[in-house]
Amino acid sequence: MPLPDDYLTYPHRSHGMDQDLYDWDPADRRAPVQLASGVKAMATIVIPLEFFPLNPPGEPFKHPGAMKTPYPDLRHFTTRDYGNRVGVYRLLRALETVSLKATFAVNAEIARRYPPLIEAVRTAGHEIAAYGVSTAHIHHAGLSGAEELALIENTRKAFPNARTWMSPARNQSFKTLDLIRQSGFDICLDWEMDQRPLAMGTKAGEIHALPLMNELGDFKLLLDRSQSEDEWADQILEAARFHIDEHEQRGAQCFAFTLTPYAAGQPFRMHAVRRILDGLANMDGLAVATAAETVDAFSETKT
Repeated sequence: MPLPDDYLTYPHRSHGMDQDLYDWDPADRRAPVQLASGVKAMATIVIPLEFFPLNPPGEPFKHPGAMKTPYPDLRHFTTRDYGNRVGVYRLLRALETVSLKATFAVNAEIARRYPPLIEAVRTAGHEIAAYGVSTAHIHHAGLSGAEELALIENTRKAFPNARTWMSPARNQSFKTLDLIRQSGFDICLDWEMDQRPLAMGTKAGEIHALPLMNELGDFKLLLDRSQSEDEWADQILEAARFHIDEHEQRGAQCFAFTLTPYAAGQPFRMHAVRRILDGLANMDGLAVATAAETVDAFSETKT
């Protein structure tokens, strides 16, 4: 039976997005931009410092790195603790060796429990981003505005000068962007829909989404997909080269990826970490910068 003539008639059909946070702006229809520095692409390394409670509430879901087996899951708990006691210091030394700076996304609970670790990160000159209260404090639509704002204010007290925000599990409610912008954050690492920092409108003003690529994350590729360390390193370096090669056609682009201390900081994976960092540090046309530095660099572009 043929479709009726009016089946494809929709009075509201138009170009655009199904939300009003950012405009419809396909990459192949916009003018390439050039960075004032002259670099062709930028990469940001995000290192999450996370607190995992031994008995997480699991509302509305458990954080991807949360405990896996019945209470008390000491095996996974102590592995996560290993990341904050041992793995992160390996990553700090590896970054120092090639003179690169990273963005450390830190739970407020980590800042409260491990002040010497936070001091080590600050002393080394890295950016500290606010990463919510803990992995057990997920932002979601079931929270009232007052409840979510309390979580954000609790986090803000731990990081009064931070510009960059990342939500625990990178999950948000419909109110999160408005509330974090209201609280003074102007960069967000939860959204990854572009290859440039993308300005999004909120009730409190503009906030920039820096693309932190889940498809390049060590947790996703090494733990979830069981890829080898060399495969993971190859993909990050290939992503950087691809962005540089696209410069003539697309202009300057950027991307970010995670190094998770309890995953990438394991001794048998450090050879891949060193290869990634060395490759990025010595790649012509690429700059490795913090989230805030990258957003600032793209704010001074020219077409």
